[in-house]
Amino acid sequence: MTLAYLSIGSNIGDRLHHLVEAVRALHSHDGVEVLAVSSIYETAPVGYTDQADFLNVTIRVETVVGAQELLAICQQVEQVLGRERTIRWGPRTVDLDILLYGTDNIEAENLVVPHPRMHERAFVLIPLLEIAPLIAHPMAPGKLYSEEVAVQDSGVLLWKKVDGVEHFLRLKG
Repeated sequence: MTLAYLSIGSNIGDRLHHLVEAVRALHSHDGVEVLAVSSIYETAPVGYTDQADFLNVTIRVETVVGAQELLAICQQVEQVLGRERTIRWGPRTVDLDILLYGTDNIEAENLVVPHPRMHERAFVLIPLLEIAPLIAHPMAPGKLYSEEVAVQDSGVLLWKKVDGVEHFLRLKG
């Protein structure tokens, strides 16, 4: 079993519904168990800014599938929930990113773990630190993600407090 952390965001349509359905799909998948879900945070878009604000969560999963298979599962969930890839960093019904996969360092054409920009993104780090406050960068032993400058970003707003996986899965958009 491997612990992995994923970031999920949505800014099209019923954002909360898309987040809940993404977590539900992962949680019901054989070989993937969602152990923790952060509270829901609202943030302005990064990169391409001419779009609606995002809702974001981070989840901790325990899985028996490899990183590439987990990526395929995430992409399948995105497709089922209507994700269209037209503009880089553009609007999307749902976006699932693997942040960490155990302590693995993966550099493949279609997957880089740890996620290469996570340390710069408060919308990733703040929810991550909520569910794993002492998590350290696997490639820099002893360096906590809580020490990253991005954590100080005041543009990440608590949208809804979440009290566990079951509470999150009962939320309605």
